[in-house]
Amino acid sequence: MGCDIVTVSTDTQFVHLAWQRDEKELAQVKYPMGADPTGKVSRMFGVYDENTGLALRGTFVINPEGTLLNSEVNFYNMGRNIDELLRKFKANIYMAKKTNEACPSKWKDEGDKTLVNPGAKMVGKVHEALNA
Repeated sequence: MGCDIVTVSTDTQFVHLAWQRDEKELAQVKYPMGADPTGKVSRMFGVYDENTGLALRGTFVINPEGTLLNSEVNFYNMGRNIDELLRKFKANIYMAKKTNEACPSKWKDEGDKTLVNPGAKMVGKVHEALNA
C-alpha cells in the first residue's frame, strides 16, 4: 500500500528474535522490529512508562512529510487490531486526496459515504448527512 512498517519495543534484538522464532502469530512478520532497550524512542513518542521501564502499545501513522496523522495508545494487556489500523491508514490516504471531506467512524474503503464540507453547520446533523 506504499508504506513502511516498523515495530519498536523496549525488548532487545535477542528477545525479538526469540519471539519471531517461537511465536506462531509472528511467523509471517516481514517488517523490521526495532529494539529500544533504553526507552529513547518510546519517550519521543510519549509511550514510555517510567515506573515499569516498558513502552505502552503505541501505533502511529506518519506521512512522508513527517506529519503525525493518527495515533493510538493501548495499555500492555490490550492487543491492536490490524483491520482497524488498515482502515485508519486507508482513510488517511483518502483524506489526503479529498481535503474537503471527512471519514466517519464506519468508513472502510474508497467509495464509502463521507462527510462533505464538514463544519459548524453539520454539528448535530451527521446522521442526516450520511443518510441523505
